[in-house]
Amino acid sequence: MVKLTKTEIIENIVKKLKTRRSKAIIYTVFLVLVACAFANRFYAVTQENNFEVFNIIRHNNQNGVPVRVLEMQKTDGVLYEPITIKNNRGYVSGARLNYFKAGQKIGNCKIVSVSRNIDLDTGMHVIKTSGCANGLQYVENKKNGFYVPVSALHGFSVYIVNNGIAEKRDVVIENRDLDNALIKSGINAGDILILSNIQNGEKIKVEK
Repeated sequence: MVKLTKTEIIENIVKKLKTRRSKAIIYTVFLVLVACAFANRFYAVTQENNFEVFNIIRHNNQNGVPVRVLEMQKTDGVLYEPITIKNNRGYVSGARLNYFKAGQKIGNCKIVSVSRNIDLDTGMHVIKTSGCANGLQYVENKKNGFYVPVSALHGFSVYIVNNGIAEKRDVVIENRDLDNALIKSGINAGDILILSNIQNGEKIKVEK
């Protein structure tokens, strides 16, 4: 058996590849690869077209903005009015005078009297207390009414659910502290108060 050199082996392979049958096989394989690549690309494009990118604005327009709510009912609540006490005396302006009354609790102490006359030395009204420590204290204002979280207020307005739509409602605030506000008018029993950030007229979806 004659042993061929590497050069002769390569030449024989080249000769075989140049035959008509070899060329047909090569062309067929090439066309199959091209067809597979095209089919794979077509499938990928089709899948991309069928995939819907999540859009929060479109979702909210279709299904409503998810919101937290609170059904309004009159309840017994407490608002806390700050006052600084020194030697069982405090001073408040005329604008805040109606928030203080004799007998109101201030933690473990209480108000003894509320002066309706202005103190000439300070230009303020004097609040006398009993058993109060010096420093900042908080007077308890107890009353039955509609209480809403301060975070639900938008100036002097709130948002109420009306047939799945956020409706802006003007209210009159009687009193408030850092956490809650007592509403004098503008809210009725059974109103659904929106606690979340919302815009007037937006479609909403109440969170369970």
